[in-house]
Amino acid sequence: MTPEQAGQLSLAEQHDWHAARHSRRTILRGGLIGAGALAGTALAGNAVAVADPAAKASAPAVNVVAAGERVTGSAVAPYGRHINFGADPTSQMIVSWQVRSPVTAPFLRLATYPGEFGERIRAEVRPLVSQLSWMQPIDSQPLIKPTTVTQYYLHVQLSHLMPDTTYYYVVGHDGHDPAGDPSLGGPQSFRTAPRRPGPFTFTAFGDESVSYDAVANGQLIAGLNPAFHLHMGDLCYADTSGQGLITDSYDARVWDAFFVQNEPVAARVPWMVAVGNHDMEAWYSPNGYGGQEARFTFPDNGPSQCPASYSWQYGNIGLISLDANDISYAIPANYNYSGGAQTAWLQRTLAAFRADDRTDFIVVYFHHSTYSTCKNDGAEGGAQDHWSPLFDQYQVDLVLNGHNHVYERTDPIKAGQPTTVAGIGATIDPSKQGTTYVVAGGGGNSVYAFPALDNYEGNETPNTAPVPMILNRPGQQTETVEVTWSRIRYTGYGLIAIDVAPAPSGRRTTLTARALTESGTEVDRFTLVRKAK
Repeated sequence: MTPEQAGQLSLAEQHDWHAARHSRRTILRGGLIGAGALAGTALAGNAVAVADPAAKASAPAVNVVAAGERVTGSAVAPYGRHINFGADPTSQMIVSWQVRSPVTAPFLRLATYPGEFGERIRAEVRPLVSQLSWMQPIDSQPLIKPTTVTQYYLHVQLSHLMPDTTYYYVVGHDGHDPAGDPSLGGPQSFRTAPRRPGPFTFTAFGDESVSYDAVANGQLIAGLNPAFHLHMGDLCYADTSGQGLITDSYDARVWDAFFVQNEPVAARVPWMVAVGNHDMEAWYSPNGYGGQEARFTFPDNGPSQCPASYSWQYGNIGLISLDANDISYAIPANYNYSGGAQTAWLQRTLAAFRADDRTDFIVVYFHHSTYSTCKNDGAEGGAQDHWSPLFDQYQVDLVLNGHNHVYERTDPIKAGQPTTVAGIGATIDPSKQGTTYVVAGGGGNSVYAFPALDNYEGNETPNTAPVPMILNRPGQQTETVEVTWSRIRYTGYGLIAIDVAPAPSGRRTTLTARALTESGTEVDRFTLVRKAK
């Protein structure tokens, strides 16, 4: 199948075509594994158990590990630890990691004091098997190599945790228990969310990849020590094309480097991940997300068709992760794959947050740029058509996007038009002035360009003339329109750090956002204010 032919099929149709090329024997020896097999496969026949009794029941196990592949457990060290909240951050945490080879009885041990670890909590294992014949390796290959790559992802879902509590954990397996032998590595820690709202900071970026700029951003996150980090998709770029095509260049092992790169921070700071176009990997069913469902355990409260769409509450903020591949005109491989279910769920979730007395601010994050003047990927008309009217209706305060590898902030927008000029240091009342849209795509991949001069703190330039915006329309068509809401533009790497200060009922609660370069230099600042409920 040519790239042109692949582009005429949905991502699910491409997967079916690809799977038909592999015999049943090939699949059993390590070919495609669908989401059902990924959901609960155990290594070498070990039973699967998770700490959360409400976790999804496992699918029938698939034996993908040959007996001769086993190595001594003491020779296998866990790596790539990463954590994320469940739907309730006050009591739920998911801990995930990898091993290079099959192991026996993988586990997590938990403590509220270092060294006082409890019983072993058995881990769920999700092997992800990829054919080397799919891949274009980024490194040289030895003369003797296997025909498949198996990545072993392990997960423990913890529930019934105490709010506002620091927990310590170690992960291991038979032959490797750091709790009994500290020389195998010290414990990691995490902190659950408090029940009572208090001040906190979180960070966000998109479009990371594996690079020294991504490492610099990781060190910046470590220094800021946020309560959590939002990732707006395009995580590691194992799929370099990002079109959701089966013919894309791909190397599954880039994910190993990605998780090792982020482990120093992601092992203790929850990373709440959305999916981007480079995260649609058509080799894995369903809808190109089988790989992501092996690597991550997303909060399970969104539409069933969309594994990376979910909502959660932290303090006085309601947060929503969306899958913009579902509404993308520019990259239609998964267009409308949810059949409208995601947008219907979004409306229900926004309505519930806005009616909830605990929620002052609503923050929505997803990959494709709703509003952007960047020349490379432009603005996603699907997000403007399908979701922006809901953001207006339910007074969404802040929308965070990636996709364009720059920093750009709009003036507050209602019905597609700016309501005021909000320069550096501006204070905005979203209940009256509308939603602020931020593109923070400087996570570490190559930087893009604007059609106009950069305008940021310390480099203010005249910024009153209209700027051209490339708007993606249905059928992969584009049109160029002139806009005046592009307030701050910065071409470079960095992230956005957001400081939240709740207030007593009737007083002003604030959300102050700072755009920081990878070295920590501030290039933008703005504050959203609301009267606390």
